[in-house]
Amino acid sequence: MEELILELHNVEAVKFGNFKLKSGISSPIYIDLRLIVSYPNLLKLVSETIWNKVSSLKFEVICGVPYTALPIATCISLTHSVPMVMRRKEVKDYGTRKAIEGVFSPGQTCLVIEDLVTSGASVMETVEPLKSVGLNVSDAVVLIDREQGGSDNLVSNGIQLHSALKLTQMVDVLVRHGKLSGEIADSVRRFIAENQTKVPAPSPSPAPVNSVKKRSSYGERAALAQNPTGRKLFELMERKKTNLSLAADVSTAQELLSIADAVGPEICLLKTHVDILPDFTPDFGARLRAIADKHDFLIFEDRKFADIGNTVTMQYEGGIFKIVEWADVVNAHVIPGPGIVEGLKLKGLPHGRGLLLLAEMSSAGNLAKGEYTSAAVKIASDHPDFVIGFISVNPAAWPEGPGNPALIHMTPGVQLSSGGDALGQQYNTPNSVIGERGSDIIIVGRGIIKAKDQAMAAHQYRIAGWDAYEKNIKMGGGF
Repeated sequence: MEELILELHNVEAVKFGNFKLKSGISSPIYIDLRLIVSYPNLLKLVSETIWNKVSSLKFEVICGVPYTALPIATCISLTHSVPMVMRRKEVKDYGTRKAIEGVFSPGQTCLVIEDLVTSGASVMETVEPLKSVGLNVSDAVVLIDREQGGSDNLVSNGIQLHSALKLTQMVDVLVRHGKLSGEIADSVRRFIAENQTKVPAPSPSPAPVNSVKKRSSYGERAALAQNPTGRKLFELMERKKTNLSLAADVSTAQELLSIADAVGPEICLLKTHVDILPDFTPDFGARLRAIADKHDFLIFEDRKFADIGNTVTMQYEGGIFKIVEWADVVNAHVIPGPGIVEGLKLKGLPHGRGLLLLAEMSSAGNLAKGEYTSAAVKIASDHPDFVIGFISVNPAAWPEGPGNPALIHMTPGVQLSSGGDALGQQYNTPNSVIGERGSDIIIVGRGIIKAKDQAMAAHQYRIAGWDAYEKNIKMGGGF
């Protein structure tokens, strides 16, 4: 161990002085283990030191916390023939859109590998996506434990931390070898004692680390919904046995009304864009509402509100469209912040309406990801009486998975075969969207609109979507 500590100091992976950390506080020590990739022998020594700490544990796969621990995990995988998986820090908006890459089977045990632990938060950011795909995680190993509460925080979250080196141990070795003065060593020890971290433990208690949360039925989730439209939608889906929404992007109001009447028996939700209809008339909403009542489906005006609260209240209630009078559901971007929800709620809630937040989009290169998606989830949790769910692409890959079962996920860009178009729209199959990505409603447009027999095409999509849902429920799907 002393050889490793001295070599880390020699290559300046461990420095002493006065350093401003990411948190803003000043630290007498700075550890940068990214340097070790440039020293093959040191990288090998680090990897073997970590391996020796956990080689007696039982696990089938390993996963390095991105990014510094990835080469360490790769070395261990190559040297000891242990399969490895990788976590994406940001899920791509094209291809498979997986959060966890590699070959594995649900129920296998995964060991998490980290280079440095302070609070343990980065380890948990990797643990949660691993659990969401069915892997068991009960142990993590780290090269250096800064001894600032990370080990206790991880234990409170059901993870046992195994550390190859502790920071105070490293300080003692460097003092003994004349690399560090006693005064600086004391300042490091004081810093550790005065800067303990705390990560909230799960409430009420940690879930078993070898379990995947079972997907609830639409009927069960209806009882959880606080918004009347959200509850009505779940009940309708269960009663009618459909999770199909038609994106009725057609060129005239008359065409929209005609297709709504034709496919109405197959859908739970009709998605409209009334601002593209040149023949829109004031009675359009009432006529569409009558068709919706006749065939038992809800109306979703895909307005994508994106302005300040005062403006969206007028857009929602007024103008020529008077959307609040006939649309059960509308949606909004969260770019303006929570004020947009509060403004829409002011007009929509008295009518019993519901709101979807755009958490993700299906077009290639879109910016609705990462912090934007997290902000949408937070705003939804603050407005459960009005927000009924999300427009999402891959909620299974979110840090907490699809989250609150009272909220519904709707995914656009669905066809019976996967692919894309020249304008960047990405298509996925009903099985992928419902069974793998954790969504609830498939939104289909051109697959039905362009069909010779629209009613038959809608029926085919309805069967495909419902079969994917029932299959996932019967298999104990983890959403």
